Amino acid sequence: MSSTGRAGKVRVERRLMTARHGARLLDRKQHILADELERLQLRAELTRTEWEELATEAALWLRRAAALDGSGRIETAAPPESARVQLLWGSTMGVAYPEDPECHLPVTPPAGGSSALSYTAAVHRSALEAGVRYAAVQRAERLLTAELAATRTRQRAVENRWIPRLEKELMDIRRQLDAQELEESLRLRWAADRNAGTTRGPAQDADRKVGA
Repeated sequence: MSSTGRAGKVRVERRLMTARHGARLLDRKQHILADELERLQLRAELTRTEWEELATEAALWLRRAAALDGSGRIETAAPPESARVQLLWGSTMGVAYPEDPECHLPVTPPAGGSSALSYTAAVHRSALEAGVRYAAVQRAERLLTAELAATRTRQRAVENRWIPRLEKELMDIRRQLDAQELEESLRLRWAADRNAGTTRGPAQDADRKVGA
């Protein structure tokens, strides 16, 4: 139900001011998120290229090590523990996302095979670190992309629905108030004219009688 009267006009004006301020904040947030997302997309492309190159090289040397040393020696060269990843979190406009992950690699047991086997282990470790960096930046990119889309949706809702609705409501209230003021002004004028006519009537009759 629309508010009416002067109190309603004040309420709608305040809500409209809040909506316009919110639209400006959402627009600012959208630009900041877009800039940060562009930076992350560039970083994602670089880390993806690095990871793909290292993964390709690791697969190549694994095949060479398998040919030279056999699968049994490769299994012996594998560390007994798994790698651990520690995520450091960044934030932009209230959106938290992983940034600069730390990959803690286990100690590699002494390799007793060929130099190809030692290099295979080293390049796999480098590929794992690059993969962790790529996975983190991918996750950050998805989070910011989702928040940017949600921000744009909220901004369109405020600018295209909320603000126009409040502007129309305020215009209707102003028209009602103008009509009420005009009606009151006319009523007071008519009342004043009637009072003036009533006051002048007896005096004018007396003047006419004296003149006669």
